[in-house]
Amino acid sequence: MIRRGARLLVAGVGNIFLADDAFGPEVVRALERRPLPPEVRVRDFGIRGLDLAYELLDGYDVVVLVDAAERGHAPGTLSLIEPELPDGARGAAPPEAHGMDPAKVLALAAHLGDGPLPRVLVLACEPRLRPCGDEDIVPGLSAPVVEAVGRAVEALHAMVPVLLAEPAATPPLSRPEELADPSAAGLACPAAGGVEDR
Repeated sequence: MIRRGARLLVAGVGNIFLADDAFGPEVVRALERRPLPPEVRVRDFGIRGLDLAYELLDGYDVVVLVDAAERGHAPGTLSLIEPELPDGARGAAPPEAHGMDPAKVLALAAHLGDGPLPRVLVLACEPRLRPCGDEDIVPGLSAPVVEAVGRAVEALHAMVPVLLAEPAATPPLSRPEELADPSAAGLACPAAGGVEDR
């Protein structure tokens, strides 16, 4: 049974011109063919961090960010992450408002808002190729990440009813979901430290 009034946002983030960084927007596109329940807002934010920061303040119970994230798994691995939310201390300088680093977007939203942020989960996909710095545009996802898009849609269809019924619940995919035949492939950038899997 869905809890009356539960509000959920699924937000695709990433740059469609930088290879596997386009994972989030591609999942949102795939959801157009297989929509989530109507009470869920699904939106592609691309690299518009300021837009997402303001959207986080719109009274959602849960926000699921869909993004590529380097966590040291095989390319195409899906992980569900629950980051520690910033406290929005007012004395500090406002965080940067440009770009789409999810941690900076959460810090900006905490700085802009008066109350606590909604619960935030990240449905992350391990990229195979993610250009760095001033490299040329590299459109298109790598094969393992293309395959992960469909699995991410399945994961969201499993997670969303659980979160609508109880926003504090632990949804399925609480551990990294490895590919059936993982391949060791190098990344364009070194993996960065991150939060732990739920």
